[in-house]
Amino acid sequence: MAYTIDRHPCEDSPRLGAMTLHPEPESVSRARRWFRKFIAPYNLACSIDDCTLMISELVTNAICYGKSDDPWLVRVEWYREGTSLRVDVHNPGFPANVRLRHPEANDAHGRGLLLVDSIADSWRSGPSCFGGTVVSFVVADAWPA
Repeated sequence: MAYTIDRHPCEDSPRLGAMTLHPEPESVSRARRWFRKFIAPYNLACSIDDCTLMISELVTNAICYGKSDDPWLVRVEWYREGTSLRVDVHNPGFPANVRLRHPEANDAHGRGLLLVDSIADSWRSGPSCFGGTVVSFVVADAWPA
């Protein structure tokens, strides 16, 4: 199986959904498509296009920079926290490797976190509860108060 979707989180959880993807290029479009499908019933007040762009960038980074000697997966989770939306992207890479770059105009890579930084209200990286790294972004006022 190429991916799994958890669209029925437990009732008391702020988690709205999750997906687990193999570290392959096709997973980026799957992440966008499935996020759009499963977030739609929650009637976001923020831009779903912006959210899917940020998910694309973080899943791409997870696939490009995640490393493990064992088979591994990329995990994407989305949460409602009050009126905010938080999205976490987990991979087996090392937290110290995540950094905001400032590429030159002719550099082909290095703009993913720059996009997230400019669109999201906040973002962070650190150790993942699954081992490895999690990179998260928050969109404030994703739902009316």
